[in-house]
Amino acid sequence: MTKPGSIRVAKSVAEQMLQHAQAKPHEECCGLLAGRDGAITRALCAVNVAQRPSVSYEIAPEELFRLMREIRAAGLGMLGIYHSHPDGENLPSPRDLERAFYPEAAYFIVSPRADASQPLRAFSIRDARATEVTIELV
Repeated sequence: MTKPGSIRVAKSVAEQMLQHAQAKPHEECCGLLAGRDGAITRALCAVNVAQRPSVSYEIAPEELFRLMREIRAAGLGMLGIYHSHPDGENLPSPRDLERAFYPEAAYFIVSPRADASQPLRAFSIRDARATEVTIELV
C-alpha cells in the first residue's frame, strides 16, 4: 500500500534513471515511467531532442507516441516522467512547472552530480505548483 504523498518505485528503475543521467552528465536525460497499481516498475529511456539539451528536455512526438503504445501493449500505465538537471538542484524549474502537461503523473528529477544529497526526487505538479512526493523504493 502506498502512503499518501508517496510513490513506489522499483529499485532497478531508480538505478536506471540515475545511470541514464550519469551517461551524459552535461545534458538533460529524459524518459517515461510505467507501472500499475501505483508502483513504477519500468523506465523507458527517450532521446532528448531539445535545441539546448544542457538546459531543457523534449521528447519527439513520434517517440512519445511509440513509448505510450509500448506501455499500453505491456498492460501498464504511464505513471511518471523523468529528466535530469545537470547543473543546480533537482527541483522543478519554472519551465518544468509550465510544461507539466500530465497532472496525474509523478515528475522525477535526477541529479547526475556525485555530491547530490538527494540524487532522485519526485514531484506532483498541478496548476504550475509542485509538491514533493516521497519515493518508496521496493
